[in-house]
Amino acid sequence: MSEIQTVFSGVRVDRCGPMRSDADAMRRAYHDPDTRFVPIWRQRCLVSADGLALLRLTHIAPLVEAPERCIFLGRDGPRFLFATRIGGTEAPPFVDSGEFAGLRELTARLPEGDVALLAYARAMVTWQHNHQFCGVCGSNNLPREGGFLMECADRECGHRAFPRLDPAIIVLASRDSHCLLGRQAIWPEGRFSTIAGFVEPGESLEDAVRREVYEETNIRIGRCRYLASQPWPFPAALMLGFHAEAISEEIRLNDGELADARWLSCEEIRRGAVILPPAASIAYRLIEAWFDATCGESLSSLGLAGLMMRRRQR
Repeated sequence: MSEIQTVFSGVRVDRCGPMRSDADAMRRAYHDPDTRFVPIWRQRCLVSADGLALLRLTHIAPLVEAPERCIFLGRDGPRFLFATRIGGTEAPPFVDSGEFAGLRELTARLPEGDVALLAYARAMVTWQHNHQFCGVCGSNNLPREGGFLMECADRECGHRAFPRLDPAIIVLASRDSHCLLGRQAIWPEGRFSTIAGFVEPGESLEDAVRREVYEETNIRIGRCRYLASQPWPFPAALMLGFHAEAISEEIRLNDGELADARWLSCEEIRRGAVILPPAASIAYRLIEAWFDATCGESLSSLGLAGLMMRRRQR
């Protein structure tokens, strides 16, 4: 089976990690006339009619509390890239440079490389905003190392926080020519997807696969195999995708997280008995890989991928 490609991954920039600890290099990059900035306003990203909108320092400087609050993303070809959070509820003055749109919506409008860059920028901006205060003593945190370190301003504490992801497994279990899909009550009627859940402390990925599938559907898992991962910036998960072999059949909704779960055959999927996840999700890619290998047909050729669900903006 060929490698699964996932949306939001494959960021095209050189992250230039060693530069982050060089304060002089960070200042030079910030003020370089070729440098561009990715603005994030109310979790939304700026796009123009031509695609991804990148701004100059003159656009964002009046709205940035301090240069250190901008996050160094790296180098894209000859120019450096920074991300910055734009505060306030009023639209920024440079709104005429394009429109601010949600990342889910943009997956269908922009090339995958641009979507991956925006996901990277949005995730880092969200992380920095959520770590304004020290988790140990409650003092203010100060951004360091290009925004990839938040350091407690209290020298006696000195706690340092680095970007972290929440690992989550996502798994397509199958038995014979059937696969196991479930649905949450909040989803649109008919929408089904793979089983997923966060990895708990002291747990391997394989243990998490077996626990989550059993807790949610009562199905026991034998062998499981890792296929691919997907950064999922809503807000900061890393989805670790598996195929797994089911060794039991009786479905029960043990923990109440799912409203329904079913074994679905190739024919049922082929005729659209359920609405599948969106093509941008690793859930769809896991189903696609199984369907193509098991059902003797290309799932993408059937046009059965669902739409991205929009989230209400806060």
